[in-house]
Amino acid sequence: MPGTEGRVVSPLVALVVAVLAISTSAILVRWSDAPNVIKALYRVSFTVVALAPLVDGTDRRSLTQIGARDAAIAVAAGVALAFHFVVWFESLDHTTVAASVTIVQAQPVFVAAGAWVLLGERVSRRGALGIGVALAGMVALSFGSELLAVVDPTATLDTAVAGAQYGNALALLGAVAVAAYYLAGRSLRRRLGVLPYVTVVYTACALVLFAVAVVQGLPLLSYPPHEWLLFGAMALGPGVLGHTVVNWALGHLESHVVSVSLLGEPVGSTLLALVLLSEVPPPTTLFGGAVVLAGIYVTASARTPSGTQ
Repeated sequence: MPGTEGRVVSPLVALVVAVLAISTSAILVRWSDAPNVIKALYRVSFTVVALAPLVDGTDRRSLTQIGARDAAIAVAAGVALAFHFVVWFESLDHTTVAASVTIVQAQPVFVAAGAWVLLGERVSRRGALGIGVALAGMVALSFGSELLAVVDPTATLDTAVAGAQYGNALALLGAVAVAAYYLAGRSLRRRLGVLPYVTVVYTACALVLFAVAVVQGLPLLSYPPHEWLLFGAMALGPGVLGHTVVNWALGHLESHVVSVSLLGEPVGSTLLALVLLSEVPPPTTLFGGAVVLAGIYVTASARTPSGTQ
């Protein structure tokens, strides 16, 4: 659990909590009318504030002892996370929740390849099969009839399809960026505690987003109360209980296991979109979601108790 490196909580149980929390992200983003950079800025900034009371003396000493190389990697991870938030939030303006959230979770392909090349992690045949099954489910879920759903009710069919393709492309860029973020986290979490790590990464991410907001001339404070409530919800849910718990899990599980488990997010987000946004999933979405869950199970079960493949 965050705040301790002891295995008080099973990493797999922690991942379940994280996936449930992260699944609320797309809904909260859709509910907010603030600029996407501002949404990301306050989500990350409020997450840092929420975690600050948990940082103890040992964590503070660790922060002062971070080497230049590790600090550079942490900052690079923060930049990748900032880019991920901006392009993914923008994606949600152009395509459906089901398509955007599922495509952004294509990152296991990039994580597995990067972990093999950069971290020396081996993906077993069973693990590779699970990733393949999960991605096949993503194809069924993302490229079915929901791509014809019109996010803007006033748009023509051609405009809607073009917008969906643009939104899907942005989601794919977000997938590449978040894969880089997870890979950096896996590398650093072998040497740093979770709170020192996320403090550096989230702070770097917030500074990047702040700079972008200033350059774009976006208002920083003039938002109604309900927007600030949404910013806080994004921080406490997807931020603290979601991505921070994922970062803790990266210290105990292989990076491709963590990333493929997050494929459960499209299923949760699609169900929430059905209830809260009235986005009715077609049969392809239901079928794809079932296949995604099967892929998650196969990949997670490929992990042996020793943590090797």
